[in-house]
Amino acid sequence: MTDRKKNSLPEHVDDIHLLVATLPGELQAALRKLPLEQLVEIVMDLGRIPEARFPDRVVRLCEKPVTHEDLSHVLALLGDFTDDNRAGIERTLHRISAIRNRKGTIIGLTLRVGRAIFGTIELLRDLIETGQNLLLLGRPGVGKTTKLREMARVLADDFHKRVIVIDTSNEIAGDGDIPHPGIGNARRMQVPRTDRQHAIMIEAVENHMPEVIIVDEIGTEAEAAAARTIAERGVQLIGTAHGNTLENLIMNPVLSDLVGGVQTVTLGDDEARRRGTTKTVSERKSPPTFEILVELVDRHEVHVHKDTGAAVDSILRGYLPRGEQRKQSEDGQIHVVEAKNEIPPQRASTPSGMVREKRRQEISGSVRVYPHGVNREILERASRDLELDIRIVPRVESADLIIALRSRAEDLGLKKITRLSDAPLHYIKRNTTAEMRRLLQRIFNLVQGVDDEEVREALEETEQAARMVLEGGVEVALLSRRPALRKVQHRYVSSLGLVAQSVGREPDRHLVIYPVGI
Repeated sequence: MTDRKKNSLPEHVDDIHLLVATLPGELQAALRKLPLEQLVEIVMDLGRIPEARFPDRVVRLCEKPVTHEDLSHVLALLGDFTDDNRAGIERTLHRISAIRNRKGTIIGLTLRVGRAIFGTIELLRDLIETGQNLLLLGRPGVGKTTKLREMARVLADDFHKRVIVIDTSNEIAGDGDIPHPGIGNARRMQVPRTDRQHAIMIEAVENHMPEVIIVDEIGTEAEAAAARTIAERGVQLIGTAHGNTLENLIMNPVLSDLVGGVQTVTLGDDEARRRGTTKTVSERKSPPTFEILVELVDRHEVHVHKDTGAAVDSILRGYLPRGEQRKQSEDGQIHVVEAKNEIPPQRASTPSGMVREKRRQEISGSVRVYPHGVNREILERASRDLELDIRIVPRVESADLIIALRSRAEDLGLKKITRLSDAPLHYIKRNTTAEMRRLLQRIFNLVQGVDDEEVREALEETEQAARMVLEGGVEVALLSRRPALRKVQHRYVSSLGLVAQSVGREPDRHLVIYPVGI
């Protein structure tokens, strides 16, 4: 573990009063009574009560539904909407998004607060100093655009680089012709239409001789090709892309080229035996466009892959990718867990094996899940709720477990998948967060009020007792346990085809395992 000290704590630049000033007077008065420094967005939908949204709550601004006149009042004070239904306020970072009816009339507005936050890239400052291409991944709202804005300022002002920001929706440098001071001395090229972003990227290189290009949300094949062209011309490229993790990007056929792409290769018999794999394997197709990849967990934690190519190769070969975890504490200290050697995953065929694997992977990596017919966003949300370190993988051969919809149980595709892997298969009935959370709690033996150590001890005792029952054909009594732990033991015994019964009274109630036939 190493520590680094920040130069200074984050500083916020806030012009929220300009956003509030676009609202009807009644809403302005209501907002001024609230903590505006925490405001996330304002929602105005025709015929509904206007709301102010904060990180932890939603506040109704009045009891009168929004009218056409209210919407017209706001629209009259805004700039023009672009083809992606977004507008802004000149020289601010606020974003106003419109909802239209079938005739094209605006019937709803989302006024999202934009803030420039200085000091947010200390976690990544050493990476941008390398001059290598850097790609940021992360779910919406985790701070990707904020970090891009700060990188533009630091590279232009502190390192005196020629920086150009490709600003498709004016989210990085704000609305209007004059860029927001949040990007410092970096120059900004606006994109007239979203489908022109790739062309503006190339134009920036050909016409303006930048040393660094910064672009938000690379999302199409043309933009991925433009990124590769820029990288090949020796210009440092810093950007974001759709996807939460490196595995997500590998699975995306449009964007996988950013990290080298994936191709199917047929090996000879000797090479397949040497590798210990099937003859048909997936391999990286070319060098990655971005040499460094960063996964943003939240605003104060990141996972860094300093060699994107090596990380992709590891995933495709069924290993845990190298990386380092960086966290920033409230006092500004930066804590770095250095990269570990790659460790092949240990298959976990029993509940206690899963517990041991989970504890090992708290240090060496994540539990890798292959979903079949399962909504990935729901799986990721449920794992975050339970504070599980789970990664979705693109190949079943590298999975530690498989999760599938019960309705897909007879699919030929799922049957083929189970033949390729010996990972445990688990089903959910419906694609809901509650259903997924219950399944993960059951898989990882997450019992409320019981810690991992208690679960581990109870399951190890059950494993030993079950072995005695199977080998000796005798019944075995276990130690007395709390009801929650007995439930875990019951589940494990049933998975082995044995029978167990709870006997005695609390607090001495315990399980007795019986051999089959008794």
